[in-house]
Amino acid sequence: MKYIFWILFLCMVSHIRLKAQEGQDHSKWIFGPSLGYQYQKTSFVKASFWGLTDLGYANYLRVDGGANMTWKGGKTHVVPELGVTYYLSAKGVWPFVKMETTPYTITPKVGVGVFNIFEVGAGYGLGLENKKGLGMPIKGFNISVGLSLPLNYHLY
Repeated sequence: MKYIFWILFLCMVSHIRLKAQEGQDHSKWIFGPSLGYQYQKTSFVKASFWGLTDLGYANYLRVDGGANMTWKGGKTHVVPELGVTYYLSAKGVWPFVKMETTPYTITPKVGVGVFNIFEVGAGYGLGLENKKGLGMPIKGFNISVGLSLPLNYHLY
């Protein structure tokens, strides 16, 4: 009788566990932090948090927000940044088109990424306003590399 009770108990628990797993709501977003380097008239360290979603047919949209940091004249300068990236494919190497905006520039870019983990991009920043204290406008040719750490690497 004792064994029958334990067998029934285990069957019931495993059935409840399977039903609980079926009912989970999964996110349609992959998200995580990223760290990178950018050169645009001066060197910047880029830190951001991003989210990536599937648009269908192996096309992805990534939205990120963060800060670009540089050091000049013994001071730290922080420039907030928002970006939107459209990935054209999802077969190992992902070509992308990107638009980054700060209070001082709008920068369209093109580049390639490897599984959205390592990216290399280039573009041209259109100056909007000079950053006070930096001593020069942040505009012109732009090149960047970045490393992203996905915290959940699947879309359901």
